[in-house]
Amino acid sequence: MSENTAPNAGNAPEAAPAEKRDFIRQIVREDLASGKHTAIKTRFPPEPNGYLHIGHAKSICLNFGIAGEFAGVCNLRFDDTNPAKEDPEYVAAIQDDVRWLGFAWNELRHASDYFDAYYLAARKLITDGKAFVCDLSAEEVRAYRGSLTEPGRESPYRNRSVEENLDLFARMRAGEFADGARTLRAKIDMASGNINLRDPAIYRIKHVEHQNTGNKWPIYPMYDFAHALGDALEGITHSLCTLEFEDHRPLYDWCVDNVNFAADDALTQPLVDAGFPREAAKPRQIEFSRLNINYTVMSKRKLMALVTENLVDGWDDPRMPTLQGLRRRGYSPAAMRLFAERVGISKQNSLIDFSILEGALREDLDSAAARRMAVVEPLKLVLTNLADGHEESLTFSNHPKDESFGSRQVPFSRELWIEREDFAEVPPKGWKRLVPGGEIRLRGAGIARVDEVIKDDAGNVVELRGWLDPESRPGMEGANRKVKGTIHWVSAAHAVEAEIRLYDRLFSVENPDDESEGKTYRDYLNPESRKVVSGYVEPAAAIAAPETAFQFERTGYFVADRRDHSADKPVFNRAVTLRDTWASK
Repeated sequence: MSENTAPNAGNAPEAAPAEKRDFIRQIVREDLASGKHTAIKTRFPPEPNGYLHIGHAKSICLNFGIAGEFAGVCNLRFDDTNPAKEDPEYVAAIQDDVRWLGFAWNELRHASDYFDAYYLAARKLITDGKAFVCDLSAEEVRAYRGSLTEPGRESPYRNRSVEENLDLFARMRAGEFADGARTLRAKIDMASGNINLRDPAIYRIKHVEHQNTGNKWPIYPMYDFAHALGDALEGITHSLCTLEFEDHRPLYDWCVDNVNFAADDALTQPLVDAGFPREAAKPRQIEFSRLNINYTVMSKRKLMALVTENLVDGWDDPRMPTLQGLRRRGYSPAAMRLFAERVGISKQNSLIDFSILEGALREDLDSAAARRMAVVEPLKLVLTNLADGHEESLTFSNHPKDESFGSRQVPFSRELWIEREDFAEVPPKGWKRLVPGGEIRLRGAGIARVDEVIKDDAGNVVELRGWLDPESRPGMEGANRKVKGTIHWVSAAHAVEAEIRLYDRLFSVENPDDESEGKTYRDYLNPESRKVVSGYVEPAAAIAAPETAFQFERTGYFVADRRDHSADKPVFNRAVTLRDTWASK
């Protein structure tokens, strides 16, 4: 091995990351090697009807990650085909989430950009005898559909003439009929073993104003129809989605094949006229397992209920599995990407342990977060052998493993705040912290002893008085004298009072979706998931900008709240404990 390639050589480049070998990336490699594709194009297509959650992070990392790894591009496309449930607030939040995770989209698009093309595609299917206008109600359609063991029955309107169907569809487009009065259905196979192919609806009537198109359209395409054709129009090569869409793939392919944008310039001309490139192609849908994680729920309906019923403090409550909530909790984009990588891509659904998510955050913040001292549950320690008004400044490294973080000056004085849990009047077996008459090392300051315990009328310890060994101060001969333990502290004269929010898992059971005992997820809310205390932080922590993460020494990883934190009124959220406290539960 040459000097230039030796491990840790001063001028050696970092080792290239290991090539990912999951089944989707292998398909992409084979498609490139065979010449089927010369460029890769993916998309992330959320419906803007709620906030993204951690499950979406996996899809974002996969779609944008594959595009980046294979020198391709990824579009962000909003599936805005159901305007009754969509809101610009969600659109803005989704864009913010994607950027926060560290990704940039190639084009920002909307299903509504293609409404003209979808309408022409539907007319083409009617003209080709592959779609018809149906007058059955939703209940009647369900009754006609059959079951997994019985074939469906054809609609009595299935054999309308092309001319009548075109006329009725045009009148639907003109807004002549009431909501639900008619649908446009694909004419496929009512005896198919795949119920999705039993003449599915591809257009429905909805007199609802759309956030992008206003009142132009009283009819809207169904998801399966719009999604497949949107992928085709954008030239998506690999359409990646979760396993619940596997049974929809035959319908996806049917829509792409029977509309066949690539062979019909008339269908794409409205897009060309509107400034979109002519990109029609045939994409390949590939399914992967969705992310299921314990101790949480990810149903949009349940998350919405948590918010509307005030069971949490909004969509960005740090206990929520939404990306907005995780970000406010203190999760970093790097930790989210690491988590997605560790979870991996497979065809097998599984339940991921919450500790894997927490472990990814600990690993990232261990290297990325500067160290600070903070006291969460304060108890005063007075060093009586120091003069009243004694003040000095001690030099502390900002990171014990990385000199590039530099150092800071930490004030030290006669009166200190220490953690209440670091003192025991009657210590348990194996105790290595403060006891009456015992010694402890004050981090970076010297060795202290407790001589007097002061209590209030109720018998509660309110103050400790003791002595600081002058020979144990930094640089002195006795500085390395051995004692059983070391504790952190903050100078009472300089500390800044802070609101400290101690967050934990929102639910107390692994599977809050389990209703087998007649309970709902509401019954499993963890009463200890949020605790607010008043503590003290060193000045260098208080002045940090919102969203700055620290390791509060011996306590955990914390982040300055992105909404409420300020230098004069610091607010810190606990992102994760130093160790997994749930392992034994």
